Amino acid sequence: MFDAQKTKNDIIQWIRDYFEENGQGCCAVIGISGGKDSSIVAALCVQALGTDRVYGVLMPQGVQEDIDVAQELVDHLGIQHCTINIKDPVDSVFKAMQEGGLSPNKQAMVNTPARIRMSLLYATAAIIGGRVANTCNLSEDWVGYATKFGDSAGDFSPLSCITVTEIKAIGKELGLPHQFIEKIPLDGLSGLTDEENLGFSYAVLDRYIREGVCEDTATREKIDKLHQCNLHKLNPMPCYGKNRGSQVESRGR
Repeated sequence: MFDAQKTKNDIIQWIRDYFEENGQGCCAVIGISGGKDSSIVAALCVQALGTDRVYGVLMPQGVQEDIDVAQELVDHLGIQHCTINIKDPVDSVFKAMQEGGLSPNKQAMVNTPARIRMSLLYATAAIIGGRVANTCNLSEDWVGYATKFGDSAGDFSPLSCITVTEIKAIGKELGLPHQFIEKIPLDGLSGLTDEENLGFSYAVLDRYIREGVCEDTATREKIDKLHQCNLHKLNPMPCYGKNRGSQVESRGR
């Protein structure tokens, strides 16, 4: 049985411990979308560090209809923040690619904005003295619904071992208003929700992750296939010579 209150308190202490060891006096830098993950990570960091050590970065791409939710979140938490529109940087990258003889495909169009956002978060962290929060969750990571070296990057990750269902329970324990916990996430490109893109609900996915139960065979097979295909995003980068180096070191003792 998931204990949301205990998990919330444990994560808050874990964040404090991380900054004590890896960034005394630093701020937590968080990309704020207004969705549940960034909202709850920001709220956890406020509980752990205080409002003066949490900095939000809003990064719409052109006109973003729901950017007002992100603004409401930083106002609700009372944290420092800035807004950086990434439309021009993204357009410039695609233009440069075309001038270089490359035509951006759908995959490039989906992943490039996420990687530009991550670059901006690290630039912000360099300017103000911060550590970048990863806002991914276990459910999305499990099926590869994250961009490698984009939103999957970060210095510390409070929610990457927590499912969507569990995250919402933590949000309620934090006392966050309903709209920050239940905001329906869109992919930012097609206008479809995450669940529409995936073809199954997070409730179904979370039960399969935690209990190994999924009654629908086709859905279970799809989840397994997505998980297997996207393990490269979760596993450490392969490094030639790492094991060989350990063997050489052992022989030298």
